[in-house]
Amino acid sequence: MGEAPADFLEFAHARSGQLFRSACLLTGDWHLAEDLVQETLAKMYRSWRRIDRTQPPAAYAHTVLVRTFISQRRLGRSGERPSERLPEATARPDDPALRLTLEDGLAALGPKDRAVLVLRYWEDRSVEDTARALHLTAGTVRTRSSRALQRLRQILGQDFAELSRL
Repeated sequence: MGEAPADFLEFAHARSGQLFRSACLLTGDWHLAEDLVQETLAKMYRSWRRIDRTQPPAAYAHTVLVRTFISQRRLGRSGERPSERLPEATARPDDPALRLTLEDGLAALGPKDRAVLVLRYWEDRSVEDTARALHLTAGTVRTRSSRALQRLRQILGQDFAELSRL
């Protein structure tokens, strides 16, 4: 394909950390997250010259990341599952126990519910941005968010209540 454009390399370098953090939350696995980011950046590279620069490429990259994740889960491409081992940390969080509990809870949700929660609450996106990224209506995002949060609370149960009080 030749040498990558300088603006793509700059973009990939600047955004790969944020993409990786989102991928870790989506997949629940360090290595699967690396693969997901790599596939996302490869897709971005292939279409880099066609990407509309009037919109931030970072938002497009997160959309590609989430859609790739959902597509992989839907097609059952990945036979790998999160293991009992704790994932390697990307950064030192303020409260590791709470973070790991939340990551375990997210891993127990379905891919679409997980994607909605990660985009809405971890990436702090609006309902409308999340809806565009996932090709859903705003109402569907609100409903799915509410139900996914309720399921997450059920999954986390007492562990979350105890950790969130500390």
